[in-house]
Order: sequence, then C-alpha cells, then structure tokens
Amino acid sequence: MKLLFVYNARSGKTRAALDIAHKIISPSTYSCDLCSLTHGIFNEKIAWKEFVEKSGVEMLFYHIDEFEGKYGSKFDYPLILREEGENLEPFMDKDEIAGIEDVEGLIRLIEKRLKSLPLA
Repeated sequence: MKLLFVYNARSGKTRAALDIAHKIISPSTYSCDLCSLTHGIFNEKIAWKEFVEKSGVEMLFYHIDEFEGKYGSKFDYPLILREEGENLEPFMDKDEIAGIEDVEGLIRLIEKRLKSLPLA
C-alpha cells in the first residue's frame, strides 16, 4: 500500500518560482491547500518531513502533470490517494484537505485513517 499525494501545482522551476511569489504576495488565494499544509514558502515543513520519514508507509508526491502523465487519471486537486496493486482509491479529497488547519492536523488525520485500514 502506498499513499500518493497530488499537489494542485505543475512541476518545473518556472512554476515553482511563480508558486513562491504567489505564496508571498497573496497566500490566501494560493490554490493548493495541501502544499500550504506541508510546505512553507521555500521548504518542506520540519514536522511534515519527519512524519514522512518515520511513518513506515510509502508515500509518493506528484505535481498534476507528473501524476496525470504516469497514471492518466484526472481528479479534483489537491488530493491524497491510496494505491493498492493496480487500484487507486481516494484517501483524502480536496474538501477534506481544505478543512485542515495545520500540518499537525493533517498528520493526525492521516495516522487515524491508516489505523482504520484493514491489515493486508
């Protein structure tokens, strides 16, 4: 089982620079709540980085273009999917992510959901 995190952003250095500028100039209108939870303006948040490293769950991170190029699927972004074998299932959708206040809340919700999954 893997968790796939798909940010509501495109890949590339130019896009990253535009995203940084957007976060600085108008953070309330930035369109990726998942990015806002897991990253500061320039870097991944320390609590998030530690959680990903210690969770014991394989986590893959994608921008929209990377995800759609690999999986060919389109969703309403951002979102988190659970991949088991060939199956992709929603783990947390855009609206749920938007309702989370901080990175600690995201971590708690992910841990709670992981505990509720049936053992393989």
